[in-house]
Amino acid sequence: MSDLPLSCLGALAIELVPTTVAGRMALPQARAGELAALVARDLARHAPEAPALDLAVLAAHFDPIELLRPRWPVHAELVELAARAPRGGAPAGGRVIAFGSNAEGALPARLAPDPNHVGGALRLVPFALSGDAETVAQVGARLEATLLETGMADPATALEAQSAFEAQVEHARYLTLHDLVAMTAMQYEHAGLAPLWPLIEAALLAPDDEAWLDAPPEPLLRYAGGTARVAGFDIDTWSDAGFAPADTPPERLSRAFDHFGRRQRQLGAVLAAHGIALATRPVAPGEDPRAALRAG
Repeated sequence: MSDLPLSCLGALAIELVPTTVAGRMALPQARAGELAALVARDLARHAPEAPALDLAVLAAHFDPIELLRPRWPVHAELVELAARAPRGGAPAGGRVIAFGSNAEGALPARLAPDPNHVGGALRLVPFALSGDAETVAQVGARLEATLLETGMADPATALEAQSAFEAQVEHARYLTLHDLVAMTAMQYEHAGLAPLWPLIEAALLAPDDEAWLDAPPEPLLRYAGGTARVAGFDIDTWSDAGFAPADTPPERLSRAFDHFGRRQRQLGAVLAAHGIALATRPVAPGEDPRAALRAG
């Protein structure tokens, strides 16, 4: 997993009954520990080497889009906090570390679910397994190979999640972040967002690489080195750049350009939800828009 080489990252995925929301976003510390212990038991069943690693569980649930952001910020913070947690004389490895809310029911800002992203049926409780590199690799390979097909949570874990989060849970299962990436790619394809996915995937899995959306009449976007840019057109430069046939009647051209603008705003909103800022690079008359995006 990019930028976290000594950690295996995943989540307990809780599928809620449609149209329902959980009554509690984060668990108090004592209840967080109870859920983390059940997660540890489940992961040991799926990967027998897992108990040799530190397991950190953030006892709060997130929308998938909050976890699928460049550099995995929620998991990165979770790994960092777990590394700083005192061992209290315990032997190396094998700790179960739960992070819950404080007495006021709040989490640190960098670990708090966004209330603007509630309402989806799939909610994710993040976990991270950290420790010896060889063991992490073994556990990671096993979980990547098995969780998507056979990663159901134990019924006791599902019931604890339902009770603790005050939710109506239909299913509870485990996913690695790579599993979540693959699932999201399929969902975006069904939602008509497949052309944008290569940029999001690059930002997640290879954030220093380059990726393009260059498929007229889609907006023209370039992702490179952590930054996304979109070519900004007026109707004349847009038409001159080949986004509409030269003989398109003016009224139809105007409607097509309006549709193009709506699509550009839609794609920008999706990128923003993934934590990928999108800057506009205006295209001057006669300028090559692709060269403009390469120039920055």
